[in-house]
Amino acid sequence: MKKQTIYRFFILVGAPLLLASCFAAKEYERPEMINEANYRTDNLPQDSLTLADVSWQKLFTDSYLTGYINQGLENNIDIRVALQQIISAEAYLKQGKAGYLPSLSADAQYTHQELSANSQFGSFFSSLDQYQLSASLSWEADIWGKIRSNKRAFQASYLQTIAAHQAVKSKLIADIASTYYNLLSLDEQLRITQETVTNRGNSLETTQALKDAGTVTEVAVKQTEAQLYTAQALVIDLKQQIKILENTMSILLGEEPMAITRGTLEEQEITSSLPVGVPIQLLRNRPDVIAAEYSLVNAFELTNAAWANFYPSLTLTATGGFQSLDLSELVDTNSLFATIVGGLTQPIFNKRQIKTQYEVSQSQQEQARLNYRQAILTASKEVSDALYSYEAASEKIEVKAKELDAYGLAAGYSEELLDNGLANYLEVLTARENALSSALGLVTTRNNQLQSVIDLYVALGGGWK
Repeated sequence: MKKQTIYRFFILVGAPLLLASCFAAKEYERPEMINEANYRTDNLPQDSLTLADVSWQKLFTDSYLTGYINQGLENNIDIRVALQQIISAEAYLKQGKAGYLPSLSADAQYTHQELSANSQFGSFFSSLDQYQLSASLSWEADIWGKIRSNKRAFQASYLQTIAAHQAVKSKLIADIASTYYNLLSLDEQLRITQETVTNRGNSLETTQALKDAGTVTEVAVKQTEAQLYTAQALVIDLKQQIKILENTMSILLGEEPMAITRGTLEEQEITSSLPVGVPIQLLRNRPDVIAAEYSLVNAFELTNAAWANFYPSLTLTATGGFQSLDLSELVDTNSLFATIVGGLTQPIFNKRQIKTQYEVSQSQQEQARLNYRQAILTASKEVSDALYSYEAASEKIEVKAKELDAYGLAAGYSEELLDNGLANYLEVLTARENALSSALGLVTTRNNQLQSVIDLYVALGGGWK
């Protein structure tokens, strides 16, 4: 009868509280700010096809580049750090899932007491020994959803680390591809400049012959010589930049500085189309946007947990085991003892700690919301920037190619006229400088086009799938 009375008491007290738990913790809802995800472009196809769904193995066709990307994904330090962060978050996630389980502990004690002769038992015992083996079981009912909110917060934190790892992966692929294309661009500029050095060496000999023939003066010879030195200095600068970029590439690959084997700029082709999809797809494709939302979910659930601290908590504690004054009789049925305690604790005054924790969690939730909004706005801007950059580079390549043809013809014509004494030597020098500058500029524009494809790919959320 006593046991039934106890059970009835806990049912009567606990049932209303358990029903209230359905309403204590709020459910997360995605903010309306998702409508701010938008692209600013002159030509935007409104369909679900997006470059983000294209695998990087299909986007990049250079076998050297794909090999380096695979190597970087396996060895890069940032990738390995991100993986360790996932492992840490996974441990907390397991802890959150275990929040509903009771706590169990075991205890072994030996107590020796020297009693006063004037104490209650001092006239009977001069000393007292007690031996105890016990186990304690403690469980807290999730009345207000605090445990559930903490579990969801841990889960959001875990998913955030996964999204962060995906962001690191996407950035690494972009960095390797960008560095590789920059190397190819420098290689092409070096080739053009080295050819220019050879041609200007020949021009110097020709100018010297013209000077001997009385067609030009010593000034023309020195100006041609100076142009040769300018080109030679440019070769030195380009070689230095190549070495530095190779070292940068090595670090991305998780290796010590080494030479990077590579193809040529002319061999690079982007065979995939560049669909951008619809703006709302940024929310599921951009790892940084995904991570920002999980950060908001984490802060939201922690706010729920902080709010639950204002309400009473119901705990059940049970302790049982063996207790005896004689060690030989410790493990005996007469030494068994058990204690069951049910408690309802309501915080009243706690030095404002609970209120402070709740106010801080609200502030952190608002910060997470603003960071989420910023991530969406940044993603939209980066897509628009990459689209305009690609369009501008594509148009500029045609213009720069025509410019190079014009300067090349101008340089050739001016040298022919000079040989026949019909042109000023300053015109020849100017035509040569313009031709070299135009050739190098065309290479830069081609590289910019490739870089804008990489930027668009990452901006749309590609690379990590």
